[in-house]
Amino acid sequence: MQYKFSDRIRNVKPSAIREILKYTNAHPDVIALSTGSPSNEAIPVEEIRAISDRIYREMPLAGLQYSMTEGYPSLRETTKKRLKEEFGIGRDFDDLIITTGGQQGLALTPNVLCNPGDTVIVEAPTFVSGINAMRIQGANVVGIDMDEEGMIFDKLREAIETEPNVKLLYLIPTFQNPSGKTMSLARRKAIYDLCVEKGVVILEDNPYGELRFRGEDIPTFKSMDDAGIVIYNGSYSKVLSAGMRIGFLMAHKELLQRLTVAKQFSDCHTNIFFQILTDEWLKNADVAGHIEKIRKIYRERCDFMLELLDRCMDKRVTFTRPDGGLFLWCTLPEGCDSQELSELALKKGVAFVPGRDFMVDSDAPCRDFRLNFSTPSYDNMEKGIQRLAEAVDDYLTGR
Repeated sequence: MQYKFSDRIRNVKPSAIREILKYTNAHPDVIALSTGSPSNEAIPVEEIRAISDRIYREMPLAGLQYSMTEGYPSLRETTKKRLKEEFGIGRDFDDLIITTGGQQGLALTPNVLCNPGDTVIVEAPTFVSGINAMRIQGANVVGIDMDEEGMIFDKLREAIETEPNVKLLYLIPTFQNPSGKTMSLARRKAIYDLCVEKGVVILEDNPYGELRFRGEDIPTFKSMDDAGIVIYNGSYSKVLSAGMRIGFLMAHKELLQRLTVAKQFSDCHTNIFFQILTDEWLKNADVAGHIEKIRKIYRERCDFMLELLDRCMDKRVTFTRPDGGLFLWCTLPEGCDSQELSELALKKGVAFVPGRDFMVDSDAPCRDFRLNFSTPSYDNMEKGIQRLAEAVDDYLTGR
């Protein structure tokens, strides 16, 4: 039978990151510097086990029956209180729902706001699943280049003023995936004021914000949102457990009502057992101590990878030195294509994610690529960087 797929799904490419993950799982001899997972060391397994046992003893049916689409009420209140007290996020007009990971927040937002042909503006590069979430709704996705302070303001203004019906600006302003960059406070204020002026909603995606291991925190867009134009997409995946898939959206109540309706038809509600577990962990664990621990883990891992790159890598290859998050962003010399390097690197037994997979135009050559330092062991990190450096030497020599 010849299947006739919808135009929306035909225009969406599979996530290169997920495809690389499948490849590396099938080839255990290949060292994966390509994933975006938290470190196994960062997951509080014993605490999760103890809380799970208590839930099964004391309130098993609450975790095994249907629940509210908006989320477990106690977890919603705990999350709202934590956002307000620790990060200054939330106004009287805001509310919050629990989502199935941060990914669901990316999917629900354009579903609610965008018609086919509307424009969504994103950073270039940006998270590939963010691009796909917009495209599957038929949106015209426009990428704006970044400098060291984040999305370039003048190019953003030009796009808002010239592209058709700009509905949404999607940003990962803190320890951006894939670049690791953090947008400056001045740039955030300028972009926020522009979006208020032009009536553009900002989707602020902040899964890495609590993973700062150097420097001072920068206020989020949502913390300065007096106009109700920011949808804040948060997650417990990077501070508790990625596999539990517990995220949240905070937005103006009017927006949130529509987002909730869209979620009803998506998955009814997020896994209630893990919602209860997350709430119990937030209330009873030493959350601040845990986050300090994982920041130390990522600082040490990041520094180790940077030392390896400084020692082994061809000096013509540059790379970012992030203050947090999970990623490094590397750049080959002018005229190179990281996709070509990727194919050579796989033959040498190491995988990374080529930069073109984070671009709106994923067919155009790109000399950048992403490395992850949170997942591989120290031994594999060392072997992987050595293999990568050999691949780079062969690639640059052969040009």
